[in-house]
Amino acid sequence: MFRSYYIRALDDYRKARRKAAIDELLARISGAPQESSLLSYEEVRQQLQAVEKSPQRLKDIPLDAVVGSVGRYHDFTRKYLPKASIDEKRWARVMASSQDLTGLPPIEVYQIGEVYFVKDGNHRVSVARQMGNETIQAYVTEVDTKVTLSPDVTPDELIIKSELVKFLEQTQLDYLRPGADLTATIPGAYPRLLEHIAVHRYFMGLEEQREIPFKEAAVHWYDVIFLPIVNIIQKRGLLDDFPERTETDLYLWATEHRAALEQQLGWDIGQEAAISDLSERHGQDSQSLLNRFRALVRKIIPDNLESGPPPGTWRKRLARKLVLQHLFNDLIIALDDSENAWNALDMGIQISHLENSQLHGLHIHPEEAGGESNDHNQLQDAYFQRCQLADIKQFDFRIASGEVGKILCDQARFADLVILPLNHLPGNKAIERLSSGLITMIRNCPGPILVVPAPPAGLGSILLAYDGSIKSKEAMYIAAYFGSQHGSRLSVLTSSVGLVKNKEIQKQAEQYLSQFPITTDYFLREGPVSKEISDLEADREIDLVMVGGYGGNVLRDVVLGSTVDEVLREIRLPVLICR
Repeated sequence: MFRSYYIRALDDYRKARRKAAIDELLARISGAPQESSLLSYEEVRQQLQAVEKSPQRLKDIPLDAVVGSVGRYHDFTRKYLPKASIDEKRWARVMASSQDLTGLPPIEVYQIGEVYFVKDGNHRVSVARQMGNETIQAYVTEVDTKVTLSPDVTPDELIIKSELVKFLEQTQLDYLRPGADLTATIPGAYPRLLEHIAVHRYFMGLEEQREIPFKEAAVHWYDVIFLPIVNIIQKRGLLDDFPERTETDLYLWATEHRAALEQQLGWDIGQEAAISDLSERHGQDSQSLLNRFRALVRKIIPDNLESGPPPGTWRKRLARKLVLQHLFNDLIIALDDSENAWNALDMGIQISHLENSQLHGLHIHPEEAGGESNDHNQLQDAYFQRCQLADIKQFDFRIASGEVGKILCDQARFADLVILPLNHLPGNKAIERLSSGLITMIRNCPGPILVVPAPPAGLGSILLAYDGSIKSKEAMYIAAYFGSQHGSRLSVLTSSVGLVKNKEIQKQAEQYLSQFPITTDYFLREGPVSKEISDLEADREIDLVMVGGYGGNVLRDVVLGSTVDEVLREIRLPVLICR
């Protein structure tokens, strides 16, 4: 009887060897041969700093959870199929014995988390799996470690677990902050976290003038750096954008993305802005087929024919902020060698005094960057001097090279307002409007633009040109803010030109603005907006004009012109253009 079992077992061995050869070939083709191999118990134990416990317990264990061996991990595949190094006669004898009345004795294993490593009985495991068994009896020795392993663990995941053990050993955050979820899915994550803690410890020591123990620094980093960023990630629903990542993954990605952006921009953009940009650039929505198509269309269509970001984009970004004390925290001041550039800076200084804004001076020149010229240095020195004399607390200056409109629109994603000197008026002909860099920039900028054509008088009196469009509602939102927060007097102008229900439209403005403690006057007029603004300016000493941006039909605006163009050509007041 045993002989007949043995003969069949030899055939079973050959079938198992063929399966093993196919699995090994497929693993090489897929580029992941390690994932088809058994794990070495001793390597895993050392990496996870595991400690063996006693005594042994006899129990049934799932065969799928056996992932490694103490000494024979090179002789079997991950599915415990025999490799060429296994003697077929010995394997066949074990198979034949398993079908005999004597059966097979229990194997001996080490247990780490949910997985098992064979100490004695590798052939028995291989045979049991080939027979289709789901469990096997085993004497189990449990092994303690700070992390757990699952049966589908990969070599990369094992590296991550090993790094986590070392991280917890140094920080003790599993004891000092029980329940802290620091799960990462990327090899190298935990060494980077240790670097973050080391930097935090250094600055803590400088601030407190003492040597900070590493564990104390780790707890402080977790409380004041890690958790607030994770809170933003949770509030923004960023895990929905990156479903295969963890909060720790996104923390690292967000902080490194922020550092790269700040190096590019030259100023501190804050973590919320970095996380928003990360989501917009790499989230699931950005990878959808529709958004990829839109991105392709944007590359094909010339900038001067693009309709720009959707209306309300800037205010949606504001709504995502967890804390919003001011509307205009970061102002970009576009500077050139014109006298009018200093008028733009003066406008920025006035807003900064009201909003406690940071001023970011930006000079863009078309040449390739090749070192700063004397002119650039003189411009920077003059900018610094004016900011210091005006008692501006936070300001910086950066020089960039390239296309002015593209650079400004790109950097405007991280600012609240772009302030431009108006040196070139929009043309009155279609070909002039089509080639206007100013019009292209206003159309494509993601946030409001403040155009300054002359020395500014202040912000005490604001004129809002309101036509009921989405973009004019954005202008009304900002006007209401200045009126309620800074006491600006509002004049709301609605012209009947191009409007059918101008009275109803102005009634909308009255209903909205009545919610705020603002001094507001309303004007229904019949003439073109630019003419009516000029008339009101003469009567009421207007300081600032607010209008909605260009409409959605680019070709119509190019061919027929726009109210925005008329206002910029004919009004010598600062004009805030909203999206």
